Amino acid sequence: MFSTDRPIYRQIRDVIVERILTLGDGAMLPSVRALAAEAGVNPLTVAKAYQDLQTGGLVRARKGVGLFAAEGAVNNLLTQEREQFLTDEWPRVLARINRLGLDASELLEQA
Repeated sequence: MFSTDRPIYRQIRDVIVERILTLGDGAMLPSVRALAAEAGVNPLTVAKAYQDLQTGGLVRARKGVGLFAAEGAVNNLLTQEREQFLTDEWPRVLARINRLGLDASELLEQA
């Protein structure tokens, strides 16, 4: 399930981010133990991923209730994801398009 190119907690973080983007602001998220069991990882790994998201203000913990996507989390995540795509992924994609001699407008027509 996990690749070796990135730390597992970052990959777990990506799983949580996908759930937030799918379920929306205020959505209840799985507990640390439930997500650890589902992913087959140590609960400390999941806790680290959640801590990262809490530090970023994307996840809120309610004592005795659970973990929830913070208000505005979807908008913040979309902004972050777009920025990451444009700075990290798009240059590689564009370089490959150019290397293969493809025309971007033709690719868009085929999409």
